[in-house]
Amino acid sequence: MEYRQLAAQEIEQLKSQGCSAQDWDKVLVAEGFNPKYVRFSRFSGDIRLGVFDAGFDMAGGVHKHSGLYNTTLHNVQVGNNTCIEDVSNYIANYRIGDNSFIGNIDSLIVDGSTTFGNGVEAAVLNETGGREVPIYDRLSAQQAYILALYRYRPALVDKIKALINEYVDSVKSNYGVIGNGVTIVNAGCLRNVKIGDSCVIEGANRLSNGSINSNSEAPVHIGEGVIADDFIICSGSSVEDNVTLGRCFIGQACIMGHSYSASDSLFFSNCHEENGEACAIFAGPYTVTHHKSTLLIAGMFSFMNAGSGSNQSNHMYKLGPIHQGILERGAKTASDSYILWPAKVGAFSLVMGRHTGHMDTSNLPYSYLLEDKASSYIAPGANIKSVGTIRDAMKWPRRDKRKDPDRLDYINFNILSPYTMQKVLKGIEILRSLRRSFGPDVAEYPYQGGWIRSSSLNKGLDYYSIILDKFLGNSLVSRIGKSKAENWEGLLKDLRPDSEIGLGDWVDVSGLICPKNALYPFLDQVEEGVVSGVEAMDEFFSMIYSEYYSYEWTWAYDIIHNYYGVTLDNAEPEQILNLVSRWKDAVVGLDNLLYEDAKKEFSLSFMTSFGEDGDQDTRRKDFEQVRGSDFEGNTFVQMVKNHIVEKTELYESTVKRIKKVAA
Repeated sequence: MEYRQLAAQEIEQLKSQGCSAQDWDKVLVAEGFNPKYVRFSRFSGDIRLGVFDAGFDMAGGVHKHSGLYNTTLHNVQVGNNTCIEDVSNYIANYRIGDNSFIGNIDSLIVDGSTTFGNGVEAAVLNETGGREVPIYDRLSAQQAYILALYRYRPALVDKIKALINEYVDSVKSNYGVIGNGVTIVNAGCLRNVKIGDSCVIEGANRLSNGSINSNSEAPVHIGEGVIADDFIICSGSSVEDNVTLGRCFIGQACIMGHSYSASDSLFFSNCHEENGEACAIFAGPYTVTHHKSTLLIAGMFSFMNAGSGSNQSNHMYKLGPIHQGILERGAKTASDSYILWPAKVGAFSLVMGRHTGHMDTSNLPYSYLLEDKASSYIAPGANIKSVGTIRDAMKWPRRDKRKDPDRLDYINFNILSPYTMQKVLKGIEILRSLRRSFGPDVAEYPYQGGWIRSSSLNKGLDYYSIILDKFLGNSLVSRIGKSKAENWEGLLKDLRPDSEIGLGDWVDVSGLICPKNALYPFLDQVEEGVVSGVEAMDEFFSMIYSEYYSYEWTWAYDIIHNYYGVTLDNAEPEQILNLVSRWKDAVVGLDNLLYEDAKKEFSLSFMTSFGEDGDQDTRRKDFEQVRGSDFEGNTFVQMVKNHIVEKTELYESTVKRIKKVAA
């Protein structure tokens, strides 16, 4: 935009309207500027003013015209059709975009050189330090995972930090930016804050040293009473109602509300935090807590729902708060649960009661962790038949609220994957080893600070067998369905993996399920300096995400040989048909378990508290009005039944296809 100096008559008009300037020669305006809309304003330093042609329709039908009213500006550029009014103190060192509204605030200041929260270190997992993650505008869950957990590779961590520091240096400035279409009203002091397009800030108490990376496609909303120091808030997020943040990263499409407080914590895509408290946590995607009495501390979580009163301790009253814990993806805590760190809970497990034995159930996924008479009990695999587990897996993709096309985190939603199946295989060996070591007739087996009842061990082996048959069958049937072969040799050729990437162990890189034999060579390149720029890390994670199913098949192809003893490279039709049959039985068997679990919701005991002031028939009628009149017509039940039909039809078509090419 081109600017000109004010004409003498314009200066006189401004003076007559209560305006003053330290040096009118430094007040430049755009062509078309009308001094009519600048009143009771004071200017110092370099000032650039746009044109004020349009107005704003406010709530309640009030119309306000763009311009400057009762404000003090120092080294400020104001865009076209922006309105600034009633600034108690002053605005200093800002570039303000077009069509923005700033009213009734205390101050908006950039004070010296700042990076707007970029480069601030959050001391996650360990309150005393040692796993600090530098936050910055484009921090992803995957980058943060490597920085926080791979401290046994200090050269790698130092290299990634150096790449981040390059970005931090690039955003360092003596001037702040407020984007286009921004609204800031009824706010306190905003100091060293960068604000993106379309952001709305209403009633925030204090914002200091931070970036609000809002945009027109995914605006950010900051509400009443918010206090945030040393922070990054990403696109599409909402921070409301007296939330307090210190040294925190808030990822895309997160919701923070109802007086939640957090310090030294990272929250990635679609986290939802209300009422409670967080300290030094790594909240991977979809970490959710809603209750005032819930404390999350020094832990790593993802796809997690914390029950009311959930708590952890990260010290043992000796060397202070130096311990940490991990709840792997999908693990949940019931009301009033407690875990003494250090501990590690396996994926998709449910924690109920108090646990102080420093348990590690990472190789027993899909389990219940229960307390009985102050002892911890493990029911391996039991959570796989829970309706809640399956409903969670279904709702996560539907609840992805990210509208920004530039997504920072890469997220696999799969409840069954090579990551969890490798743990299932280890779990089978653990349970068999316990039975061999202690004999089949003991009542309870000791494991990792807890106990496994004999009946739970036997059921666990059954559950894990079903899960493996289902997952490996899913992969096999999917691969067969993609084949266009006309004969048996062609089908076997199409079954061969596309590459060796996927063999061996897999890791959950905070939402991204990734084979080690792809991740580790890339990290070697980062450490060696071959990779330049943090963008290259995002490109790698994007590639892993897009090629997931190819890598999954590589793993499954190998495990089919190791687990079933079937070599697909030269398999006979009968062997493939047997695997597909096992898959169908597993799918239908698991669906039947889910059906029976859902049926419990319609039992008389679950109708307790329904039908007040009536008899049993009244209770049932009241329940039916609220929960639905027909178990068989329930949406989830219908979905399970339809799933059985769909997979049975897929089984039949797959068998027909195999027999056709084998003929």
